[in-house]
Amino acid sequence: MIIETLVSMFTVQKGRLKVLLMRKKTDPYKGYWVLPGEVLKKDETVEDCIIEAIREKIGFLNIYLEQSYVYSEVDRNPNNRVIASSFLSLVDSITVSLKQEQNDYEKEWFSIDELPKIAYDHEEIIKRSIGTLQKKLVSISALKILFPSDFTLPEIQKVYEQILDKTLDRRNFRKKFIHLGLIEETGDKNEGGAGRPAKMYRFKEEIENVELF
Repeated sequence: MIIETLVSMFTVQKGRLKVLLMRKKTDPYKGYWVLPGEVLKKDETVEDCIIEAIREKIGFLNIYLEQSYVYSEVDRNPNNRVIASSFLSLVDSITVSLKQEQNDYEKEWFSIDELPKIAYDHEEIIKRSIGTLQKKLVSISALKILFPSDFTLPEIQKVYEQILDKTLDRRNFRKKFIHLGLIEETGDKNEGGAGRPAKMYRFKEEIENVELF
């Protein structure tokens, strides 16, 4: 029996929630995409295994990471009996842009609603991780990880609409965020987008982990 670790790693780019996938180079499912991960060695924990896989294959250190779920279906791998310990990770876009690790692993960030052909049961794992993330985004702590620096309210609203799969009223969304006293203006505006420039905000340093929705 083989035990593997897998990570559903999410970031936000241009108002879109994305997950990191790697292209498989060997059969079965050659050319398909899979979640980053590694087979567990006998002398390491699952936490050490996934942290090392992230460091080696992606190049990230000290990022948000939590154990999510265990997948033990007997037919999840066509060649071997493989049990997967899955993890959820959140990375802000600044860290992603600054850390473009060059290695032999072909990887790409995909919007969660525009996924490519995915091998094994990894699409199921992604969907379950998105469900977990839906629950996390009702509180402020996960949102602060994804948006540690300057952002616009439309950017945050787009992420909520994408992950909740529904349209939110713009005025009500804006009013709720400002009324809760969680954010403050930076004094800058987003001049790069189409239309009227939007005000830039940041989360206040000392705020409680309140529920947003």
